[in-house]
Amino acid sequence: MKKKIALISANVHKIPYPVYPLGISYLASYLSSTLPDDFEIKLFDFNLEETSSFAAFMQDNDFLLTGVSMRNFDDSTNVYNDNIFIAKYREIMRIVRAHTDQPVVIGGAGFSVFPELMFNELNPDYGIQGEGEESLRQLILAICEKQKPDNIEGLAFRLPDGTIRVNRRTNYISSPVLHVENEWVDYYWKAGGMLNIQTKRGCPYHCIFCSYPLVDGSCVRTLDAAMVVKNIEELYFSKGVSYLFLTDSIFNIHSDYNEEFARRLIESKAKIRWGAYFSPSNMTFDELKLYQQSGLTHVEFGTDSLSDHQLEKYRKNFRFSDVREQSEHCGNLGIFYAHYLILGAYGETEATLNETFDHSKELGLTIYFPYIGMRIYPHTELCDIARNEGLIHSSDELIGPMRSSFGTSTEPRAAPNERIRVYCGPAVCLRVAVIGSGLAFCCGQQLDGCREIVGGLPGARGTALEAALREPRQGAGRCQLDQAGDSG
Repeated sequence: MKKKIALISANVHKIPYPVYPLGISYLASYLSSTLPDDFEIKLFDFNLEETSSFAAFMQDNDFLLTGVSMRNFDDSTNVYNDNIFIAKYREIMRIVRAHTDQPVVIGGAGFSVFPELMFNELNPDYGIQGEGEESLRQLILAICEKQKPDNIEGLAFRLPDGTIRVNRRTNYISSPVLHVENEWVDYYWKAGGMLNIQTKRGCPYHCIFCSYPLVDGSCVRTLDAAMVVKNIEELYFSKGVSYLFLTDSIFNIHSDYNEEFARRLIESKAKIRWGAYFSPSNMTFDELKLYQQSGLTHVEFGTDSLSDHQLEKYRKNFRFSDVREQSEHCGNLGIFYAHYLILGAYGETEATLNETFDHSKELGLTIYFPYIGMRIYPHTELCDIARNEGLIHSSDELIGPMRSSFGTSTEPRAAPNERIRVYCGPAVCLRVAVIGSGLAFCCGQQLDGCREIVGGLPGARGTALEAALREPRQGAGRCQLDQAGDSG
């Protein structure tokens, strides 16, 4: 009889579009290729099936281990709506416990950022922080052999005194296998107009606020370029998928690898368009041109500020001159590009806000995604700063977004919600704002209708940016973010 393992994607968040549960596919592929043949991996996705179906899924199978992947803890893009998903996860855990007395393990990005909190809220037998493939394999074998799993890297479990221990991770797999689920591909391609794939894991940078190192680690691991391109060919030729978003924390980290990937993609004949997150540094014009030849159509820069003072505060490895140069490269090549901004965050003053507004006029026709305030995540440098400044306390769980503005003992604090006035008219899709000569989608304001321009379009994410930039003066609900706060 087969030993059954359940892998469950608990994510039900579909705004602005449903996202393919890539982590579950990586886990299933890895376990299928490394566990003995007497194991069977069964999958369940809450975006495709109802809760009633899940109860039957659990009842009809005698699982040796049930794994629940939690992609999000909350809707982190909308600070005006505390949409926390823990209640849904509790319901899933209730159903699991009602149908099995075997061990339950939770993981995913949401758990990796809040491991202690989510362990206490959901009370699983185990959790896995960060990369899960090898840790989960070792856990399964330990359960089968009735061995203690206490030394498995990344494993979270409760100690006899009730505290949660999370083992440190020092080792990572180098070439994870990926086989996507055909039924899932059909749904996510139709509903979202794009699929996602990785070329590398980990981020070497040290931005004070970022949770990516908690999820993927700080050690950069490039995935096998030939295997990644083979996966892309499979999606393109068998499923007609023609647009991908690369989910690397930052794409332009490893130049030699990226060149190999781009050249292999060109040689593959798969007519894929793709986009990714980029840093506005560490990239030459020729490298960007090669990526364009391989199908790159749009770039999303993790810029965060256009003030050198703020970039230093955030521990960014670039300055505004780099931002301007990379924007010019994209403009000269005809690549659509966007900049994410965090306004009114740690260290922000009237002067730095004015500098960002002024510099925004120098970056050509682009799109800005401005966030108001900086989210505090546990186990980040920003969390330590906030505690030292007395903004939060050691007992704070940081469940909801902190909306207080930061400052230092020697600098005046900016009050972003008073300083930056947003005037929005009736919006069919996203509420937009004009900064400089580009458009800005106000990421903290209103996202409920954005599927009007994002969902269901081939290459939806890139298509939305392209459409906005091609028709920059015809957006509904336009508003003006400027220094005076006058309506536009």
